[in-house]
Amino acid sequence: MKIMVAIKRVVDYAVKIRVKTDKSGVETQNVKMSMNPFCEIALEEALRIKQSGLASEVVAVSMGSTQCVDTLRTGLAMGADRGIHVESTAALYPLTVAKLLKALVEVEKPGLLILGKQAIDDDCNQTGQMVAGLLGWPQGTFASKVLLDKEKQVATVDREVDGGLETLCLNLPAVITTDLRLNQPRYATLPNIMKAKSKVVKKYTPQDLNVEVKSDLEVVEVTEPPKRKAGVVVSSVDELIDKLQNEARVI
Repeated sequence: MKIMVAIKRVVDYAVKIRVKTDKSGVETQNVKMSMNPFCEIALEEALRIKQSGLASEVVAVSMGSTQCVDTLRTGLAMGADRGIHVESTAALYPLTVAKLLKALVEVEKPGLLILGKQAIDDDCNQTGQMVAGLLGWPQGTFASKVLLDKEKQVATVDREVDGGLETLCLNLPAVITTDLRLNQPRYATLPNIMKAKSKVVKKYTPQDLNVEVKSDLEVVEVTEPPKRKAGVVVSSVDELIDKLQNEARVI
């Protein structure tokens, strides 16, 4: 069985985000970029499934500018067998990404498609659900545990919900999106980083896949959250209660 994993290049989680002066988005020039943390978890799970003997190949897919190849190389260094880069300079929103993934699935014919539940740059949490709908495949979102039965061709997925855990049994092929508690991603070792340079990264364009890239969303404005006011020190419990009642109005 082949597993396809979608990975996204985002601003590194440790970088302080700066909004552009024209408020059209966040600043990405001269900013450290890395693989989306949820995508790292998705790739790690695919690699563990392969190591257990339940999959024969892991294919990493990324979409966007030419710099996305660097992120793909990171995925290849972690252990993915080969990469696919869909090159596009236009902004790619979840529905377009889902259509591109659907087209790639029809080419590659994987038995399992794994994505991070969301990207930390836009927090959309939409692509996995959309591509499952377009493909007509069952989906298990926010997965905290994944078990595959190769003979029965089913995947058992534990997902975290407000009331506790929900367990789903999905017929393969299926779409799974990963949550934080699923696993701890591995680090790429130096020998694997060197090997990744020689691994194949196949290039496509949206036109090659017969997908029209169009903006179905308009970003009106991006602003920073309001700064928190400085705290105050109160001298007594009575003063604290008075401020909570009359200033904060929370009691």
